[in-house]
Amino acid sequence: MASRPDRGRVEINADECKGCLLCVSVCPTQVLARTTNLNKQGYFSVGYTGSGCTGCGFCFYTCPEPGAITIRRLEKSA
Repeated sequence: MASRPDRGRVEINADECKGCLLCVSVCPTQVLARTTNLNKQGYFSVGYTGSGCTGCGFCFYTCPEPGAITIRRLEKSA
């Protein structure tokens, strides 16, 4: 079974993340995970695994921290 091309990209501002993992729990493709790096506030932030994002925006709308998550929709290639 061939993998689907990415339709979106998640950008996470690690210093804004409080590590609540709400975004991880709502991600339908499970492309977000807690990192082992502490941010400047002392929280383990969430990171994008690098592929598989559909650009649905569930993580963006669930995150309680404004500015922590940005979703970039990728244009379809011809």
